[in-house]
Amino acid sequence: AVLDQKHKMKKKVLLMGKSGSGKTSMRSIIFANYIARDTRRLGMTVDVEHSNVRFLGDLVLNLWDCGGQEAFMENYFASQKHNIFRNVEVLIYVFDVESRELERDFHHYQNCLSSICENSRSAKVFCLIHKMDMVDESQRESVFNERVLELRRRSSPIDITCFRTSIWDETLYKAWSSIVVTLIPHVSDLQSTLDSFAKTTGADEVVLFERTTFLVISHATVDAGRARDPHRFEKISNIIKQFKLSCNKSSAQFQSMEVRNDHFAAYMDMFTPNTYLMVVMADSSIPSAVTLLNIQSVRAYFEQVEAGIAGASPGASAALPAPPVAAAALSK
Repeated sequence: AVLDQKHKMKKKVLLMGKSGSGKTSMRSIIFANYIARDTRRLGMTVDVEHSNVRFLGDLVLNLWDCGGQEAFMENYFASQKHNIFRNVEVLIYVFDVESRELERDFHHYQNCLSSICENSRSAKVFCLIHKMDMVDESQRESVFNERVLELRRRSSPIDITCFRTSIWDETLYKAWSSIVVTLIPHVSDLQSTLDSFAKTTGADEVVLFERTTFLVISHATVDAGRARDPHRFEKISNIIKQFKLSCNKSSAQFQSMEVRNDHFAAYMDMFTPNTYLMVVMADSSIPSAVTLLNIQSVRAYFEQVEAGIAGASPGASAALPAPPVAAAALSK
């Protein structure tokens, strides 16, 4: 039973696409703490590079970064097909938006889809239209939409999700956060707990980040109708990740941060062993000590929720403890 549970928490993720499309660069930024400019020194992936990335404690992403040279691609669909495409939870296919061999790219992509259907019918498929920073800003929307339309036509009847990405901005974090969240069992339980915490404490927004990658796991927004930057969470992921790396270079450890002005107060704090929590309060007159006390009061509870989600079998209900009462009265 223990071995079976470990298998269920180990999720196989295929990262595929033509050589030079940017697969290894994005993997290195998200999971290996590279900054964008340092990815230039990365070499081409030879055959398949395997890495196990621990995420949220017990969840392990078994990442297969598949080299995209022509000889390797043909081999994946022949002698290695069963080994590569069996037991796949997620296929991430990366397209270089500047590719001059689009038909060949589509050909390899459709071979991947056929192999996935044959060996891992329940796998989720994500397509990343990458290097979008190379497209003129005024044309990015139309270029992306045109590419998505073509990909959906060629993928039918398989349902796919597409993202536009670049290693130079927050779009990379948006895509990978959305992908990784699909691998977390019962993430809706975490969502409802964050909603409850936000309402109880009077917070405008509460965001949960994975500790190592700073990918967004879940968030709660109290006034969803209010105009906000739709990319704000991923921008924060990118900024804080870079700041955390700068701290590491100075032999310092990033633990917490507070930003306050006349319009809001925001708190970022190390939360559970696997997460950071950001709490945004529109009422900046509320003392910092009150918000920090609220965070402290639910820390142990969230650790139990996280442990329950990580230990739950897919398809089963996570047994959640009764929530504590946060110190909302103090924030009045």
